[in-house]
Amino acid sequence: MTIDRTADPAHFLFERYRDDRPSPLLHAYYRLRPLMPRPGQIALRRAYSYRQRRRTFPAWPIEDILVEREYEELRRQLPAHGNRGVPLVSFWPGGHRFAFVLTHDVESTRGIANIARLREVEERRGLVSCWNFCAEDYPIPDGLFDELRRAGCEIGLHGLDHRGRLFESRAAFEASLPRIRQYLREWDVAGFRSPALHRDADWIRELGCAYDSSFPDTDPYEPQPGGCCSIFPFLNGDIVELPITLAQDHTLFEILRHRDIRVWRQKTEWLVRHHGLVNVIVHPDYIDSADVLERYQELLDLLTAQSGGWHALPREVADWWRSRNGLRCELDSGRARIDGPGAERATVIYARQDGNRTVIEP
Repeated sequence: MTIDRTADPAHFLFERYRDDRPSPLLHAYYRLRPLMPRPGQIALRRAYSYRQRRRTFPAWPIEDILVEREYEELRRQLPAHGNRGVPLVSFWPGGHRFAFVLTHDVESTRGIANIARLREVEERRGLVSCWNFCAEDYPIPDGLFDELRRAGCEIGLHGLDHRGRLFESRAAFEASLPRIRQYLREWDVAGFRSPALHRDADWIRELGCAYDSSFPDTDPYEPQPGGCCSIFPFLNGDIVELPITLAQDHTLFEILRHRDIRVWRQKTEWLVRHHGLVNVIVHPDYIDSADVLERYQELLDLLTAQSGGWHALPREVADWWRSRNGLRCELDSGRARIDGPGAERATVIYARQDGNRTVIEP
């Protein structure tokens, strides 16, 4: 794959750089997966991961192309702004330096049975999360949504089922679209995440949700490898896209067989340093041992230990980013101020040169 690293950001955000097609082997795997025993599924995914890891773009677990391009643009502006630096609208409200959201994709009744287990470790730390459910794949107990919402959590739509066929063809997508919109209304949810992270940037605009979270920033190990290369939300038509910026638990611990959270730690520290969004998927279906649950708790402790973090629900992040998109940083008699609806939630931050580094600070 040849990458034009000077291309417009939309080239990366909407994965226009991808010149490959979905593998027929992967299509066959997802059709046959419901008939396979779980050990067989894992063995096939592990075998295929050796081929997937040969991809060089986007780099995994960190792809910095859009971050570095933003810094390059700020460096070009620095001479015109003197020692104070280039004024910017803060990335996050209330002076926070990064944001983090916790999300869970529920794939089966086994996942439903494990919800309480994950909620207990989150509640102990004062954290809330978003729970994404398939609408037509398994029974959802009466009152579960109300119970989660009373606890401060959010409900999201994880497609109709987990067969991974929503974006297989235009006909399949159009056949599913009315029911997807119906569940968005009936469940009163703002967000959508595609099963298996199958996606098409153009088609997603038609879903009718307030936000989508089906794009990793970088992930070679998914059925649809690639990523949007962004650690910040962005608009796709009228929909706010919330990139998934940490490796999925299932990928990290089941497919790649990592036994610690070093990859999560490395990526989190990088995201915090660059003021990005930490967005992680943890599947209650696969929290089947004390060791895996302990790794999730280590991640929660890592996130809450970072100073300046904004812990929010995905819909809150999407609402903020939509508002932020309408804010402007203006100079008034040499002083920077923020104009636009919702300006009171934002602060002015500055890009400055610190030796060989470009830093962004209040």
